[in-house]
Amino acid sequence: MTDNPANFASDNVAGALPEVIAAVTEAASVGAMPYGDDPWTERVETRLREVFECDLQAFPVATGTAANALALSALCPPFGTVFCHPMSHANTDECGAPEFFTGGAKLTLVDGADGKIDSAALDTAIATARPNGVHNMPPAAVSITQENEAGSVYSLDEVDAIAEVSRRHELALHMDGARFANALVSLGCSPADVTWRRGVDVLCFGATKGGAMAAEAVIFFCEEQAAAFGERRKRGGHLLSKMRFVSSQLDGYLSDDAWLRAARAANACAARLADGLAAIGNSTLVRPADANIVFAQLSPPVLDRLEADGVRFYRAGDDGTIRLVVAWSTTEADVDGFLAAVRAHLATAAE
Repeated sequence: MTDNPANFASDNVAGALPEVIAAVTEAASVGAMPYGDDPWTERVETRLREVFECDLQAFPVATGTAANALALSALCPPFGTVFCHPMSHANTDECGAPEFFTGGAKLTLVDGADGKIDSAALDTAIATARPNGVHNMPPAAVSITQENEAGSVYSLDEVDAIAEVSRRHELALHMDGARFANALVSLGCSPADVTWRRGVDVLCFGATKGGAMAAEAVIFFCEEQAAAFGERRKRGGHLLSKMRFVSSQLDGYLSDDAWLRAARAANACAARLADGLAAIGNSTLVRPADANIVFAQLSPPVLDRLEADGVRFYRAGDDGTIRLVVAWSTTEADVDGFLAAVRAHLATAAE
């Protein structure tokens, strides 16, 4: 192992992209009007319109939890229900924030393989959600995660299928894009082609995991749905007085395609990691690595030794399954060092 073992616990462990740091430094060097009335916030919305090839409304916020919860509050009334996967951030990682910000809406869980909602199961769940009329919560929205917590990416056809069900039942479609850049690079399509052109109404555009310090944007492709979002953001505590420090991060992230270069680097190292683990005996890939998350299975004694080396990752069960998240800053040397350690510990365990 190297003197600095790799940290695969999360892409949140990485620092900030140089472009982001430069943009924040610029914003910190001058004065500007507060609450988003500044050049950086204006420039971010312009950049996003160019990126997504359409008119849109973008609202910077500081966290992914706020982005998802506030976005869903704009789509679902307090007495409604949002359909999402059991592994979704909305269900597992937001500490009840969607329920809180919607004022009491319900999350209805719809399963599917590899962390993706099954469109047929969604259709059935929506159709049977309200058998007793006013006594049941009406369907209001569908939420999908791109890339999801299983490390899987919805294909364009899969997004089409979810969108078709949502439209047929007159529900809004929300996309949690905490790792949107990683998914986009994996799909090899344009941002527009995987969002509004396929029926996505609202995108939570993640930057924090991709190289920002703390910055996300809630993007509405339908002006009507964004009508009161400014007030929702303010009431939720995410209209920062010095909003330029959030917006400048997004501005740097989007400048000169820094966000896409970072995602390509992360995905490439994840592919290298997955290929390396697949080639090692007594090491098994749990599922294909679509983007920057790898699930693998190793014997628990080997995992104990890796942790003793200082390598960081999350155990995803008692059977030796682990989750390895590759950040934009992960290097080939980090990956190769980890693979060398795995081989060494497997050899020791076989003696």
